[in-house]
Amino acid sequence: MIATVTLNPAVDQNCRIDKLCVGEVNRLEETERRAGGKGINVTRVLRKFHTPVAALGFLGGNNGKMIEEEMEELGVECFFTPVEGETRVNTNILGRDGTVTEILEPGPVITDKELQQFLRCYDGVLEQCEMVVLSGSLPAGVPGDLYAVLIMRAGMFGVKTVLDTSGAALAKGIKAVPYMVKPNINELAQWAGAESLSREAAKQEAEKLVRLGISKVVVSMGSEGLIYADEAGTFFVPAKQVEVKNSVGCGDTVVASLCMSEVAGEDPETAMEKAVAMAAANAAGKGGGEFSTAAYLELLQ
Repeated sequence: MIATVTLNPAVDQNCRIDKLCVGEVNRLEETERRAGGKGINVTRVLRKFHTPVAALGFLGGNNGKMIEEEMEELGVECFFTPVEGETRVNTNILGRDGTVTEILEPGPVITDKELQQFLRCYDGVLEQCEMVVLSGSLPAGVPGDLYAVLIMRAGMFGVKTVLDTSGAALAKGIKAVPYMVKPNINELAQWAGAESLSREAAKQEAEKLVRLGISKVVVSMGSEGLIYADEAGTFFVPAKQVEVKNSVGCGDTVVASLCMSEVAGEDPETAMEKAVAMAAANAAGKGGGEFSTAAYLELLQ
């Protein structure tokens, strides 16, 4: 089983519009609400391919109830920790030209009592899984090195960790040496202390992470593709070209695909080809891990 940890989940409100005009009245063409957050998106993709999943994190209020109900409908084993605050809402404004404007709420403040309850639950789930995915931002109230703590706890159980976050959470998590990290190129640049990175520079930074002891590093570069690095070497896989409808969750789709390949024991080349095909299918679909399996298989071929 694979466990997903979403410490700061959200209800994703997707709003479609012809063109967003800042400072003017904007009339939406349609809106939809669904469970969101990076780890939630990973969970949705894993369940699409019938992978057993346990989902953990913090949920509160009616928004939290909606997320848990949606996960249960997908057949996910839910071990969410209830909190007093209300789970946040993230608004994604989708333009006809493929642009996505994200407006993200901060989320509830987590108390120490809630955190300790989560940690007890996390340790219990680790006894039942072989991989754990740590995704997204940290909520207010938790320590800045929480991902590092979760990585070290997983290591005590012999469980592989996949880290997909940004900023200080990424930097501190890297120090705990997860099994795999999946930054995008901007997050990698921030970790490296650079304003931006070329593809070649990104490869070099990925190799630095491998030398720190991280077994596998995957850098997502949006419409360009993916960089892969491990002890055996580094290579680039170009993205599949599709008409983009919603790019939200493409990185999460990559993470889910990589986890399934890891469990299946697939070689890096096969794993990366699957990952770029799945990310493209997501971009051409509804986003957030909702896409056509047939479209994915066609892109894979």
